[in-house]
Amino acid sequence: MKPGPTGAGPDSFDFGGVHVSRILITGGAGFLGRRLARRLMSAGGSAPSLTLWDHLPFEGPHGAKVVVVDLLDDANRSAALTGGVDAIVHLAAVVSAQAEADFDLGMRVNLDGTRALLEACRNLDKPPVFVMTSSVAVFGGDLPAKVPDNWAVRPASSYGTEKAIVELLVNEYSRRGVIDGRLLRLPTVVVRPGRPNQAASSFASSIIREPLAGEGAVCPVDPATPMWLMSPDRAIDALVHALALEAGELGLDRVISLPGLSVTVAEMVAALQRVAGKSVAELIDWTPDPAIAAIVQTWPGHFEAVRAKALGFGADTSMDEMIEQHIRDREEHQ
Repeated sequence: MKPGPTGAGPDSFDFGGVHVSRILITGGAGFLGRRLARRLMSAGGSAPSLTLWDHLPFEGPHGAKVVVVDLLDDANRSAALTGGVDAIVHLAAVVSAQAEADFDLGMRVNLDGTRALLEACRNLDKPPVFVMTSSVAVFGGDLPAKVPDNWAVRPASSYGTEKAIVELLVNEYSRRGVIDGRLLRLPTVVVRPGRPNQAASSFASSIIREPLAGEGAVCPVDPATPMWLMSPDRAIDALVHALALEAGELGLDRVISLPGLSVTVAEMVAALQRVAGKSVAELIDWTPDPAIAAIVQTWPGHFEAVRAKALGFGADTSMDEMIEQHIRDREEHQ
């Protein structure tokens, strides 16, 4: 079944004829986890049983169950899965620059934690739909101007390596019938609210978000650096759409490079100036950070995304609209 229009209830989703009523989101305290939970719980119709996992206490949306769990704590994880689950959206991860700075932590969470969750799925009564996010960081080296769907991964960072390994694991566990996997290579999501984090891509949001709030922001990369971008709303649309795909549409390869918007950093700032004015754009400090630039410059700035488009995934149309969306979201939550 194809997903209904935005606002259709999650109970309208049918995965291969199996009605999904129990959904688990790991990384539930994170930006995408919270936003996805709100989308699911606010949709019309009868809401699903929604459980949010994270490693620290947090408050979820009304009606959702919040569980504090370490993915590598066998007893805790098994207890949290008691009762079963129909679909899992795995968003728990250590971000790129943090994974590069702390190799052990990145491997523990991004690789070992994911493998532990996949293993736990072997004990469920039926294979759950398993949606997970990957990254353009799985690519590196000499890349074409527009990366085709079948381009070989060659990560140039610890984070990219961890995600590349997990892509193979999701395909393998799907092949063996343990899960029904869908792994989405997300573009960089902007504009994220909040404050900068340890992701190498964090600047892509901060150079828009902070100037709009009247604050300075540092851009650590060259203005000509290409970026492959997606708005928060499109990212949530993609996660919901992935949940609603039929297994037969995916075949053996469960990894999908999503459509995005290809712009340079200079074009991002030009859009900011068009939307908010020259004085706002002038709040950006162009100070290079070689460590961040070394990571970001390995990422591709454009994808063909032929398969994703054929499966019904969509992309944003302009940087101006993405900035205007952030302004609307900020005003709604003030």
